[in-house]
Amino acid sequence: MSDDLVVVTVTYSPGPHLNRFLATLSHATDRPVTVVMADNGSTDGAPEEALARYPNARLLPTGGNLGYGSAVNRAVAEYLTDSDNNDFFIVANPDVQWGPRSIDILLEAAARWPHAGSLGPLIRDPDGSVYPSARHQPSLVRGGMHAVVGPFWKSNPWTAEYRQERREPSERAVGWLSGSCLLLRRSAFEEISGFDERYFMYMEDVDLGDRLSRAGWQNVYVPAAEVLHDKGHATGKDPARNLAAHHTSTYTFLADRYPRWWQGPLRWTIRSSLAARADLVVRNSRRKRAKGRRK
Repeated sequence: MSDDLVVVTVTYSPGPHLNRFLATLSHATDRPVTVVMADNGSTDGAPEEALARYPNARLLPTGGNLGYGSAVNRAVAEYLTDSDNNDFFIVANPDVQWGPRSIDILLEAAARWPHAGSLGPLIRDPDGSVYPSARHQPSLVRGGMHAVVGPFWKSNPWTAEYRQERREPSERAVGWLSGSCLLLRRSAFEEISGFDERYFMYMEDVDLGDRLSRAGWQNVYVPAAEVLHDKGHATGKDPARNLAAHHTSTYTFLADRYPRWWQGPLRWTIRSSLAARADLVVRNSRRKRAKGRRK
């Protein structure tokens, strides 16, 4: 396996998505590939079926629902060794479908960007629209205004700037890339000790991009490579719980960036604002879900 490109995907009852992920992988590269399914406690049998069907698949039970970053770290520690010839590996959600040569195009871009710690493709939603997966880091003003007014004023300038959604797709260094599909340089990943395992879900990719940048690496958007992402297949099972988790992770991220004692009032303000916003969006989500059941 030392010559294989390792592709890590975190499974949690992925259903038919996993088969499409594995079936389309041959479109992405001609290189030998080993797919590691870091399984966080699936109950639908999909990882076991994939293991029987695809000879290049490996199943790594994590022992419980560890969260996304922790499961990836476990797979990297288990399957990437010092004897491996590849300094790159892929991390991707199991609901990704691979576009033609998408992995090869990412690897070719990595040769052009020797300081790239992460590289990400253009990501399309199922309707064909482009998902804004390459973004600025969320500063207090830009990220704060996006969080506060974004749900009510979709076209606000802070959200547009943060998401870079009005820019034409171009190969460039960005603040962070969506963790739904990443080519990662192993040496950079190990230098920053991988994903921060305090993030159970959400913001682990924002944090990873920020720490790579702080360590002198770049996060490079490569829109010539394309994948389709049927996002939300797992998070949609309990949207209210996941909205609350998103706000918890956001506070963890921001509090880390303002750790000084004299920044305590700022952290308190951030925590209070996020708690109020979480309460609002969770209640709204539950109201919509209850209304949908009554129809």
